[in-house]
This record gives sequence, C-alpha cells and structure tokens, in this order.
Amino acid sequence: MKPQTVIPCRCGCVLFGALALACTSTLSVAQETKPDPAASAQPSADLPEASTIIARYIEAIIGTIRVASLYLPNGNPVDTDKFSYKLRWMERLTAHARALLDYEETLVLGGDFNICPTDDDVYDPEGFAGDALCHPESRARFRTLSHLGLTDAVRLYHPQKGVYSFWDYQGGCWNYDQGLRIDHFLLSPQAADRLVGSGIDKGPRAKDKPSDHTPVWCELADV
Repeated sequence: MKPQTVIPCRCGCVLFGALALACTSTLSVAQETKPDPAASAQPSADLPEASTIIARYIEAIIGTIRVASLYLPNGNPVDTDKFSYKLRWMERLTAHARALLDYEETLVLGGDFNICPTDDDVYDPEGFAGDALCHPESRARFRTLSHLGLTDAVRLYHPQKGVYSFWDYQGGCWNYDQGLRIDHFLLSPQAADRLVGSGIDKGPRAKDKPSDHTPVWCELADV
C-alpha cells in the first residue's frame, strides 16, 4: 500500500487564518477550537479583540494517525496584548500536546506556527530579532513544546539554512529568496518512526496570485 501523506491545508484559504484537513479516507473530528476562554488544556480562540473570532485549531483521527492543523497567533506588535496572547496560547498548546502524547499514538501537529525556531529559519536574523516570530520568548515556548519529545519533520531531512515556507508579498522577498520557515510538522515518537520523507513545495508560491505561504509536507509509512 502506498505510504500515507498528511498535509494540513492552509495555503490558499480564502479566510484569513482558516483551517482545513483533507484526506482520502475516513476522517473523525476529535477536537475543534471554540471561542471559549474557560477551556482547559485545549488552545482557546479568545482574542484580544473580542469581536474577532478566528479558527485556530482542528484535530482529527485519520486511520491510525491523529492529526492537528493549527494557526498560531502572529503576536505582533510585541509591545501589545497580542504578544502576551500568543505566549499564553502557546502554553495552552503545550499543555494539550503533553496530554495527547500520553496516548502514545501516531500524532502529527502541523500548520502555521508563526515561529522561526532558530536563526537558520529566517533570512535576516538581526532584522527580525525583535519580531514576535523570532522573539526569545516565542522561541523558548516553541522549544518547550518540541522538548516534550516531538520531532521537526522538515529539519530531519533538510538541516541546512535557507529552507523557507513563507515569503512576504512586499519588497521582492520571493525574487530575492528572503523567506521565513514558520510552517512546521511536529511528530510524536510513533509518527517519527513512520516518517519516510518531508519537504517544502515552492512551486505554488511561484504561480500568479499565490499565497505568501507554500505547502509543507511529510510522508508517513503505512503500518
């Protein structure tokens, strides 16, 4: 049987921050973010702007794989409550991920994390040092999440600098390859054992009227 490919779909969505999961087999939704600040471990969709609701997290069972697609808050500007909200959201995501890992399942957390984990993931580390995508506090929380035992699927196969998933529309960023790697797959140990490939497909970003993100993919072997 052909290995199963898991791709969270955000690139090209009409609604800003919209999430989707697509598959060719039966899908069972396990969790979906609600605008409920009282939620416990699951990341909530409460925003600094109370009138704005953005879908940020959806989780489903697809065969033997638990897949979560997420859109993590951007957090800019850092001197506003948007940044503190981002940090709180990341803490809730970490708590939820910790609970999921207790199941010892094949778990994939994928989507737009709005985090450049290291300076290798941004074309201008100095220029982005104070940005919420590269801020030390953002990175520290991403490390805390990763250190639960999650594997960065893209980095496992592409450890070099200059591997990006996002290029701003302004300033000729695409033409000059001035990008950021902010879209990630984080895999549980069980998922990492099944990983047979990963990458970033730059083709869609080169098309007319593209998304500023391009698809990131990973492939897991069937069991």
